Amino acid sequence: MHDLIATTALGTSAPAVDHHGPVTLTEEPGIALASVAARRGGERTTTLAIRRMIGPTAPKAGHWAGARIIAFWTGPDQWMLEAPYDSEEFLFERAIQEVKGKASVTEQTGAWCRFDLRGPNLAAIMERLCPINMAKFIAGNATRTSIDHLGCFVLCRAEDHISILGPRSSAASLHYSLLTAIRAAF
Repeated sequence: MHDLIATTALGTSAPAVDHHGPVTLTEEPGIALASVAARRGGERTTTLAIRRMIGPTAPKAGHWAGARIIAFWTGPDQWMLEAPYDSEEFLFERAIQEVKGKASVTEQTGAWCRFDLRGPNLAAIMERLCPINMAKFIAGNATRTSIDHLGCFVLCRAEDHISILGPRSSAASLHYSLLTAIRAAF
């Protein structure tokens, strides 16, 4: 019998936490993810399903919404759902039930890693990494961008809290790029 041990995207048993000046970079492995894309004719049903899962409105282009379960817009009639893994381990199955066959749902939990930046003046870091207009990137905004040649999602959770989701297979490269930008900014 195998003794399997869960590891984070960076290959350790505990999430990485890096401090540099006033900024903290934290690996956040405890999330469940599922993508939802409406099928032809299922746009309304899919939007209503997203609303049932996250709250009163489905996020529009460039935004995220929700509380315990959030959704962020990834394309026309497409969203990524995110929730704490401990309470929503079956997010994928729940999404399938909610869309009632009117959308394609894909399990994404193992495909992405998430790093959270916390601290003041995060614009100084992000502007070194990607072409997001940080003067207009406020809480509730979400976008897809390239960070060091990696396709990433960036969510502004608060003025002093930004989440970056990148490909899990490139977690070490993304982590290194984030640390390099933090050190250059502070």
